[in-house]
Amino acid sequence: MKNILLGSLLLSLVLTSCKNKPEEENKDMLENLKIAFIGTYTRMEGHVEGKAEGIYTLYQDPESGSLRFGEVVAKITNPSFVRVSEDGKNLYAVTEIGSREGEVGEVYAYSINDNYELEELNKLSTEAGAPAQIAIDQSGKYVFVANYMGGVVMMYRREEDGRLSDHKKIQLENPGQSHAHSVNIDEDNEHVYIADLGNDKIWIFDLDAATGSIEPNEQAFVEVEEGAGPRHFTFSKNQEYAYVINELNSSITAFKRKASGGLEIIQTVSTLPEDFEGENSAADIHLHPNGKFIYGSNRGDNSICAFRVGDDGKLINIGFYPTNGETPRNFAIAPGGDFLYAANQDSGGISIFKIDGETGELEQELTNFDAKTPVCIEFVEN
Repeated sequence: MKNILLGSLLLSLVLTSCKNKPEEENKDMLENLKIAFIGTYTRMEGHVEGKAEGIYTLYQDPESGSLRFGEVVAKITNPSFVRVSEDGKNLYAVTEIGSREGEVGEVYAYSINDNYELEELNKLSTEAGAPAQIAIDQSGKYVFVANYMGGVVMMYRREEDGRLSDHKKIQLENPGQSHAHSVNIDEDNEHVYIADLGNDKIWIFDLDAATGSIEPNEQAFVEVEEGAGPRHFTFSKNQEYAYVINELNSSITAFKRKASGGLEIIQTVSTLPEDFEGENSAADIHLHPNGKFIYGSNRGDNSICAFRVGDDGKLINIGFYPTNGETPRNFAIAPGGDFLYAANQDSGGISIFKIDGETGELEQELTNFDAKTPVCIEFVEN
């Protein structure tokens, strides 16, 4: 713990001093650091008092795990979700607007230069309100945006320079009730899964990236428990299983994947300690790079829940770890899998956890409090 804290202080001093030095020298000093982009809230909404200015950079020391909050690189409204392309050339961001009458969200396309600055390429309407998440297919040809309002998922074509062009609008059933919260594409790039919080369903589609065709799977959907509210989704490392974190009843549902792309429920576990009392809404879910562990975030309990993935795909609880911050929404596991970073939306700041790669247990090291209303952390594989 002391070494981590000392490393953080030293890194902070180094980076603060280098702010006043020439750009070339700054780049050399940052060469060994990992870079992430932070999505934030920038204005007052019904569920949050946005205090930030847009998208920021974040610098991580991969040895100590310590952080330095960087500069704002794009001033847009409520960029609550950002996604970096697999080739590291582009960043895509949504503007989560739609709480006010007549508002429709937008998705921005940026190029990322050698200094990790952003240059806007173009922006398009998401054709519905409150866009919540972005996914890119394995071929890198298509970008998907899930809109929380209206049951609309947009599929865009990604051009060679990273610009987006309209391709297809996917309209889910019961648009007045539907809340599409995330899109996920399997490793084979053949199946697309849309978590629909409002309809308590995971919609399943077949994707043909060569032609850009996307059609309902023969199963079409799988229903979770009524009122569960499926939100974010991930796959096991071997792709044989999948998991969705349910916002409204604070649970994770595990599925066995069928050869056809369909899903069969095999387990549901709580994201909360047995003695928890009060209100909670679960948010994000991620698989550790080694495939052995799954983590989820709790807003209310303000914790990260940890599970071991069994050989049968079922989850075994490891523990619950307070973030010491309010409303941890999204979180990220850094490249290499040694550290987990939780964005505390309402209190501000990013909680830093050291991950035990053998047991999956977390140890909180410190919190970087520079970030204001942070909600999404996206590392660049540099």
